Amino acid sequence: MFSVHAWDAKGEKHTTFVRVEHEPKTHRHDHLEDTEAVGPPQSAPPSLVPVKEFPKSSGGLRRRKREWVIPPIRTPENDRGPFPKHIVQIKSSYAKEAKMVYSISGEGADLDPKGLFTINRNNGSLYVTRPLDREAKDKYVLQAHAIAADGEDREDPMEIIVEVIDMNDNTPVFTQNPFLGTVPEASGIGFEFMTVTATDADDPNTDNADIRYSIVSQNPQEPNAAMFTINPVTGVIRVNAVGLDREKYPEYTLKITAGDMQGDGRVATGTAVITVIDSNDNAPQFEKTSYNVSVPENKVGAVVVKMPVTDGDEPQSPAWTAKFRIINGNSGGFFAVNTGPNKQEGIITTVKPLDFEQNSKFTLLVVAENDIPFAKPLTTSTATVTVNVLDVNEAPVFDPEEKFISKPEDLAVGSELTVYTATDPDTARTQKVTYRVGSDPAGWVSVDGETGLVKVRSPMDRESPFVKDGIYKALILAMDDGNPFSSSSTGTGTLVIELKDVNDIAPSIEERAITVCNKESAPVVLSVIDNDGPGFAAPYRVELQGDSKNNWTATMNETKTGIVLRLKLPLERGEYNVVMRVYDNLALYQDNTIHASVCDCTGDDVQCTEKAVAGFGLPGILGILGAIMALLVLLLLLLLFARRKRSEKKEPLLADDDIRDNVYYYDEEGGGEDDQDFDLSVLHRGLDNRPDVFRNDVAPTFMPAPQYRPRPANPEEIGTFIDDNLKAADNDPTAPPYDSLLVFDYEGGGSDAGSLSSLNSSSSGDQDYDCLGQWGPRFKKLADMYGGGEDDLL
Repeated sequence: MFSVHAWDAKGEKHTTFVRVEHEPKTHRHDHLEDTEAVGPPQSAPPSLVPVKEFPKSSGGLRRRKREWVIPPIRTPENDRGPFPKHIVQIKSSYAKEAKMVYSISGEGADLDPKGLFTINRNNGSLYVTRPLDREAKDKYVLQAHAIAADGEDREDPMEIIVEVIDMNDNTPVFTQNPFLGTVPEASGIGFEFMTVTATDADDPNTDNADIRYSIVSQNPQEPNAAMFTINPVTGVIRVNAVGLDREKYPEYTLKITAGDMQGDGRVATGTAVITVIDSNDNAPQFEKTSYNVSVPENKVGAVVVKMPVTDGDEPQSPAWTAKFRIINGNSGGFFAVNTGPNKQEGIITTVKPLDFEQNSKFTLLVVAENDIPFAKPLTTSTATVTVNVLDVNEAPVFDPEEKFISKPEDLAVGSELTVYTATDPDTARTQKVTYRVGSDPAGWVSVDGETGLVKVRSPMDRESPFVKDGIYKALILAMDDGNPFSSSSTGTGTLVIELKDVNDIAPSIEERAITVCNKESAPVVLSVIDNDGPGFAAPYRVELQGDSKNNWTATMNETKTGIVLRLKLPLERGEYNVVMRVYDNLALYQDNTIHASVCDCTGDDVQCTEKAVAGFGLPGILGILGAIMALLVLLLLLLLFARRKRSEKKEPLLADDDIRDNVYYYDEEGGGEDDQDFDLSVLHRGLDNRPDVFRNDVAPTFMPAPQYRPRPANPEEIGTFIDDNLKAADNDPTAPPYDSLLVFDYEGGGSDAGSLSSLNSSSSGDQDYDCLGQWGPRFKKLADMYGGGEDDLL
């Protein structure tokens, strides 16, 4: 049995008895038997917990659980000593029978922190050797041992728990310092916006760590010395008064304390910095409330006016950025207002053309607002803008802008097409409108400058490449004469001419050359084309002309759109011209000549590859090739012989007396056959008597004769006259030369050599030219000329 003695804070002693019973075969079965308090009853330890006892068995002693659990031994931290200080005494019940030796093990004894606790081995007194720190370790678990002096182990180890009693030795610490918070300037009373917190290392279950918060001071103290208040328990700071104004007091600094023991113990001091953030409590204000401006008419995107504003809120914030609206005077949607790049300026621009003749003055009412709503009701600022529209010289306007007319393509030159006029929108001015042709790709129309009457200037052709889907377009210009304050303006109108087709083009055969066999030849199908529109083309019919009737037959196919050409009789191998006259459905016709190559073959297996060497055969071809080779060898031998003779005689290429001072004439610049009075008909003799030969020096009968314009009386039209006649000449196949432009006036670009006038004669200096005689016969002659060898020259 152990007895444990402990002393409380008042110095009164308490004793606990622990009995350990042993069974015969088993040692160290301990039992708590009873607990006895020594001293006044009220001083006994209050924490002893009774435990139910297990009864003994009939067969002998058995181990029983402890009837009493020893409570933890509590000792305060930061004790000032002296050390070692006695905290408890352990005593075994066997101490009356034998001498007992006591020892301890565990935390603070033989485990770290070692040596913190010690025990008197003779009497069991337990000591602490230095002050304890609850914040470092709040509990120690030890094992007490009691052994007889003779070494007999009579007691089981007993667990001793030493708890460290907390003392208020730690001051609260703020979790940050300073605390930073923001509050909108428009916040009302009671608005919570930030929280301060502090911690205490003492026991949180005691008042030592029970913290309370308070505000000690506020800077600045305007407009109220108690603008903020703090929840003493939670540390939440809230607005306590009205009057926050970022523009006047943008920041507050609060001195805050945190005290433990519910504010009566240790106290820590911290700082809370509160920034008053902007709220939209200031409306933008126009610097000027009225504007009078002018803007020219018809100009889209013109800047009408710039209207700066001011705003007392924080710059570049949404509460400071301005936006604008036109709330009156813009019913037609002619204007728009946008915020300028600096966010403090409204810019009005035109988005539709203004018309002075319709409305010469606008009065706009503009309001300025912010990007975000106002934090409280505010009066908005407005400005009045008076816009005066300036009259400008406007271009005449065609009505309609595109005028459609329909005319036959064979309308005679000089015929009236239409009257296309424009009106001047400048009704307040007296101006004259004149007309001219702006764009006329084919040069077919002209317009009267005074009346706008459009006429045919040159023959029109529906099949021209300038006509698309039967439509031809010409651009007509209308110009006014302006005024002293503005230059003249030009309006444009498009004249759309629908050309009605007439039967002015005869059908023609697309194929110009064919190849057929002269024996049992297959028919050849020829395609007929006609550029006229429907109603002036198919069905076609065909007639053979001249000698072609004797050798050929020509019929139309079933659709009357193609010609079936056949050989009537076998012909000799050779080239033939087949002349056919093709009619359209209105009997308009032209003669077509087809070049036919007749080959020695049968049926549709046309083979004419050997016609170039027909009649020669293989021996003839070999003979021709042999002759050519012999001529080449002979020519080579002659060249070699001439070179050898020249080297033997060493004769110069030019004789000594062959001084080539001949005079050549280069100034004859004849312009060719067209510039001289030659009779070109001599060259045509023989062709006129052979109509079956296809000629390219005369215009085909199916091509229209070109029409040349006479020289105009108006000098302003001379450019158009030249262009028209140039086009006609380019398309005139009868005007030689037919395929090129000859140039006779180019005499070269000069010589890179310098002038020979700088060379002096033999009498002009003492130069020795005798050395030239050593260079050969040709240079010897030059040396005699310049070296003074007159006798040699004679």
